[in-house]
Amino acid sequence: MLEDLLILRKIKEGDIKTFESVFRLYYSPLCLYAFSITGRKDIAEEIVQELFYVLWKDRDKLQILHSVKSYLYGAIRNQSLQYCEHVNVRERYKEHQLNAEEQVPDSTPEEMLEYKELEEVINRTLKKLPQRRQAIFRMHRLEGLKYKEIADTLSLSVKTIEAEMTKTYQELRREIEKYTYVL
Repeated sequence: MLEDLLILRKIKEGDIKTFESVFRLYYSPLCLYAFSITGRKDIAEEIVQELFYVLWKDRDKLQILHSVKSYLYGAIRNQSLQYCEHVNVRERYKEHQLNAEEQVPDSTPEEMLEYKELEEVINRTLKKLPQRRQAIFRMHRLEGLKYKEIADTLSLSVKTIEAEMTKTYQELRREIEKYTYVL
């Protein structure tokens, strides 16, 4: 435990050699651990690299209460499980979309045309949004992430995520109202 406190203090002070030694010691085992959860080598490596990036970037804010090893493995477990949940959400969304498309033939040709036009209006509006706002919208609506998860992922505050989503909804509402006014 004392050794971990020394390692943490050195990393917090910006000692790159200590950070590199921790990276070299844990990178491969953490990749294997993440792979055992996600089942994908590329994703496992990405998760571990992101962890070390955030660890270095936010080193001055580190609050590790146990060993460095348990912190790293716990963070990898959480990120890997979160990735798996996102995959499940995407699959459910795709399945929902397929089911919705199967139900569309019961609609009249006019309703189908209106649906397609409205879908185009929405997609066109989303493409006009700033890139960060698009990413936030996609993460929330398509991947099913909560505002807190998005804020943590993008290193933003929850209030910023709420504000961006509000602006997105307002823009969509304006464009849809224009579309429905034309009809």
